[in-house]
Amino acid sequence: MKEVFITRLSKFLPNEPVSNDDMETVLGKVDGKPSRARLKILGNNKITTRYYSLDKNGSGTSTHSNAEMTAKAVRSLFNEKFPLENMQLLACGTTSPDQLLPGHAAMVHGLLECKPVELISATGACAAGMQAFKYAFMSIKSGNSTNAVSSGSEKFSSWLLAQKFQPEAENLKSLDENPIIAFEKDFLRWMLSDGAAAALFQDKPNEDGLSLRVNWVELASYANELETCMYAGAIKNPDGTTKGWIDMTPEEWAQHSVFSFKQDTRLLGKNIVPVGSQMWKELVAKHNINLDEIDFFLPHLSSEFFRAKIDEEIARLGVPIPQEKWFTNLVNVGNIGTASPYLMLEELLNTGRLKKGQTIVMMVPESARFTYAYAHLTVV
Repeated sequence: MKEVFITRLSKFLPNEPVSNDDMETVLGKVDGKPSRARLKILGNNKITTRYYSLDKNGSGTSTHSNAEMTAKAVRSLFNEKFPLENMQLLACGTTSPDQLLPGHAAMVHGLLECKPVELISATGACAAGMQAFKYAFMSIKSGNSTNAVSSGSEKFSSWLLAQKFQPEAENLKSLDENPIIAFEKDFLRWMLSDGAAAALFQDKPNEDGLSLRVNWVELASYANELETCMYAGAIKNPDGTTKGWIDMTPEEWAQHSVFSFKQDTRLLGKNIVPVGSQMWKELVAKHNINLDEIDFFLPHLSSEFFRAKIDEEIARLGVPIPQEKWFTNLVNVGNIGTASPYLMLEELLNTGRLKKGQTIVMMVPESARFTYAYAHLTVV
């Protein structure tokens, strides 16, 4: 089995950063009224700036598609010395593709206009970017290819526009109810944002500069134990099951904002930290990890609210990583779902803090139906 190295990382963040005060200017106000939950949610997640691929005037006009942002990130991995035509495999993860079909990776490949390559589109929530990551890793590990690209990208903003919720607000008015969208829908309007990032994997490290050897990547779903927590294109029934858009009428789609992102915050708070921390404990034993030898811990935090909770839980389980070893950039770039793990790794690589021999652990929880991903890397 070959060794696998990340030799380059890239990102694309659209337009200028958007402050907390400007969010409703860009996304709009449902029924023309400010969100009651916005300030509380922002107070918990601690995000101060994020990026939207939308015109800032509030028209809802897109400046970039998901595929366009991903293609820009992928192109940035290549140069004259190692051109795009050398790419052998493209694995793209996203939660928010531009369409149901074709797959996201095919749309990105179409924009790249390079030679035919192997493709895979990983769909889901945050862990989909790591599923693409692992596919690229395994392709080289097995000898299927000598290089591969994986990406994570999101265009959440168009899903979060106030105009997408207006039919539901109007429906509530017609029923003589308060036209305030439910917290489960409003919650994610102030949590998610846009961007793309990508990684180039090769079977040899860089001749000059640092590379990251990928030692292992582990993913596990706990959907067998836990019900749906974050969802879109569906409604959730009282018994925890879901009803998908395909079994609903177009009128119901609009009346219930079916295609909005929704979060069962009760389920999230109860399970996201304990289940992921238990998996970490099991991986420490499986891979015989010396905790003292971990130099950097990159946890994908959807919200700073979970920082202390993760810290407390892994300490309670006897597998602590001191917070001085944690590296995150949530507060500055926002929660970009599948792209967030790549963005942390890309920023860390460019800080100048990495030295050969250091080890990095990535942790990526996904609340959709509770999937977790971990990766272990060594700086070489």
